[in-house]
Amino acid sequence: MPAGEFYSVNAVRGTPKKESITCRNKPKEFQLVRVKDTWKRVESGHEIPCTWEEDQIIVSQAKIGEKSTESGISWTIQAPIYFRYNVIESQNLLDPSNMTLLYGHVSDPEEMEALQKKTLKRFIVIDVMVDKLYGYKLRKYFEANNVKYQILPLKTTEETKSIELVLHILEEVHKFGLDRRTEPIIGIGGGVCLDIVGLAASLYRRRTPYIRVPTTLLSYVDASVGAKNGVNFCNCKNKIGSYTPPVATFLDRSFIQTIPRRQISNGLGEILKMALMKHKGLFDLLESHGKYLLDTKFQSENGLTGYGDAALKVTRLAIETMLEELAPNLWEDDLDRLVDYGHVISPELEMKVLPALMHGEAVNIDMAFMTYVSYVRGRLNQEEKDRTIKCMRGLELPVWHQDCSLQLINKALNERLKHSGGLMRLPLPTGLGTAEISNDVSEETIKKAFEMWVEECSQKDQP
Repeated sequence: MPAGEFYSVNAVRGTPKKESITCRNKPKEFQLVRVKDTWKRVESGHEIPCTWEEDQIIVSQAKIGEKSTESGISWTIQAPIYFRYNVIESQNLLDPSNMTLLYGHVSDPEEMEALQKKTLKRFIVIDVMVDKLYGYKLRKYFEANNVKYQILPLKTTEETKSIELVLHILEEVHKFGLDRRTEPIIGIGGGVCLDIVGLAASLYRRRTPYIRVPTTLLSYVDASVGAKNGVNFCNCKNKIGSYTPPVATFLDRSFIQTIPRRQISNGLGEILKMALMKHKGLFDLLESHGKYLLDTKFQSENGLTGYGDAALKVTRLAIETMLEELAPNLWEDDLDRLVDYGHVISPELEMKVLPALMHGEAVNIDMAFMTYVSYVRGRLNQEEKDRTIKCMRGLELPVWHQDCSLQLINKALNERLKHSGGLMRLPLPTGLGTAEISNDVSEETIKKAFEMWVEECSQKDQP
């Protein structure tokens, strides 16, 4: 496997809150211990019986609480959920000599040895446009490595991002047949493709491993590095989904060179989000090198890479800052999330005007408006506001849209309030590269910001 940057993410989900019940007796807590093949309870604080052989004992992190109530016994189960997944940079991923696509997700040496002794099977879902560009190389790759495979090309757009497409994938997976532990499904495409494949894998036999290979800039820095997946439902964006991370994501920037310039700009919207929320250095890079990154489509000069290379540095910083926010909160148990910046109004706008706006463009319009909200609140000064909007324009991102009305904004904010525990939880910039969660933005502030935003941005940014 070629050398590359390796990001490893571990997460253990927090235990659920316990309900308050009137107790008749002091509650007990039991550890769970496996002896040979049988799990047994051992009350916490008590010694494990000496008759159990130590080399055959496994102690689980799960616990069972037990207490008597007026109606009988109440049991409380604490069962941590553990996920580990890798995000790996790799060059020439489809070179038959590069084993990353086949074995890059495997960390255990014994598992690796066992896999290398058997004929591999892989089911691959690929976006139809990506298949036209790379399908020949992909097939040659699997044939050269003696892999039994099936490739399913699909049209994966926001309009087709549905549960029906997920069911179609599951039908084909079922016909092909997979070992749900050792034969991961592979998704190759943009964010929509990766979301659909992730949901299908999470449903098939309750959880089948899957691998993400992003081919757009937006999916490279956003959809591919987290745990979420989903599809649109009832004209609502990502209304059906789950939190099931891939076993691995393989990043190859060479895919990005074949996407249109508008899609490069689209991905820059999500990168700018992380810059504005938490990394001034990343903002400075986008401000000074934005046009260069658009012109070169994030390809390293003369094929050389190094941390001084703008494309490499920008993508790494975007991923690292994103992982900092996602890894401690993969299941969004904490609703105060800086990564929600640009994702409060944009879902309503994106679905309303589909397919006129791409995801990153809708996100940027949301961020542009919220820049004015922060300015009206006195959290951004005039220079910071103007530099933010100027940077957005430099990245060829829209900063206004005629369908983003005050009525739509208020509807989106009401939805936010409804589904965020009764708090607004608005991530807002407090400078270039710093932010906070705000719960006290008034209707007057929203209206004043809207009027200023329309006045300053609408004439220069006709859709």
